Amino acid sequence: MGLVILGGILLAACGSGNQAAPKGVTLAPVSDLPKWAQSAPARVRTAYQFAVAYPEALQNVPCYCGCGSVGHTSNLSCYIKDAKPEGALAFDDHALGCSICVDIAQDVMRMAGEGRSGADIRAEIVAA
Repeated sequence: MGLVILGGILLAACGSGNQAAPKGVTLAPVSDLPKWAQSAPARVRTAYQFAVAYPEALQNVPCYCGCGSVGHTSNLSCYIKDAKPEGALAFDDHALGCSICVDIAQDVMRMAGEGRSGADIRAEIVAA
């Protein structure tokens, strides 16, 4: 019986599929994402939401998954291909299947929530 109760508690905690942003970080609405990113696992979806809301934070850090070979210049490139002058975004689906990209974005998001500067965040990502 204890396992049934524990299982119910775990399902209730995980059932929403949402991942909260750290205190001090406001994510872009899910509706700002393409449909394929809206239905991604919570951790991936949250990384895309962070990329939309804080592009400068991810543009400040490199990505170490090897995506430079496809023209990516920063971790932001794994999420957003281009931003049009009128504000429309062209998304990249690369991070949808790359845990390294998502891990980096999650680390940046955590450190941004801690109030760390862009220079400090970059230094920690580069040193890792």
